[in-house]
Amino acid sequence: MDEKVYYIADSAIYSEDNITELGKKTLWITRVPATINEVKDLLNTDFELEFCTDQRYSYYETTSSYGGMKQKWVLIQSKAMKTRMEKTFDNNIKRKLETATKSLNKLKRVEYACEKDANLATKKWIDKHQSYQFEQLSIESKSRRVGGKKRRPEKGEELETCYLIKAKIKADKQVLAQEREKLGRFVLATNDLELTVDEILSYYKSQGNVERGFMFLKDKSFHVSEVYLKKESRIEALSMIMVLCLFLYSIAQWKLRCGLKETNNCVRNQVKKPTQSPTMK
Repeated sequence: MDEKVYYIADSAIYSEDNITELGKKTLWITRVPATINEVKDLLNTDFELEFCTDQRYSYYETTSSYGGMKQKWVLIQSKAMKTRMEKTFDNNIKRKLETATKSLNKLKRVEYACEKDANLATKKWIDKHQSYQFEQLSIESKSRRVGGKKRRPEKGEELETCYLIKAKIKADKQVLAQEREKLGRFVLATNDLELTVDEILSYYKSQGNVERGFMFLKDKSFHVSEVYLKKESRIEALSMIMVLCLFLYSIAQWKLRCGLKETNNCVRNQVKKPTQSPTMK
């Protein structure tokens, strides 16, 4: 039996049209865009996650028929990604509170015809800003000239009553804790239902090695941007030479790292810190 070949891709490839075009005979593994409603629900649902063999990752396994094709979906949570995202999350709490306060201040300037309308507006606002709760909330009545005309009312002039929202908000610590707990999550998908979660994650992560290889090929050291070729055969020849260079570079880097680990030695990286995993460059 022939060995299976998988196409590994990022979320840009994942769409109904592309999945249909790839068909059932092409095996693929990809990250699913977080913009898809089904993924949003998955990312925001509380699941009991299990640890992968690599305990830096935990997962929840399910299936999907997105694009008319049955797939295995795996919700992954990465400890390292979660730690990175927590720093940004904490830095943004104050900024988001300021933005929400500005939005509330606009709401507080609106004059409502009745108390019911004012209460409805506060409900809509808090439903839209679920990370916050009202620390203070009241609806106050105010007399004004009919039609909202400016200037002080004249003596004996008929006035009408309007209603204003008086409110102050604070961050909902429980909601923030739930949001924090779900950081570092992403969804991987494959049309090979026989693959295990560990295999899906391992194959997807291997994409990083390929991307680092392309970064090496695009490095200025190759001066590729200075080479102009028109004939297809010459372009193919140059590409083959570059891939062979990458092959030798990768072997040299692997040998260097193995040698450092075997002898328990280190070299200094770009920031002068000792490492046993330097790049060959």
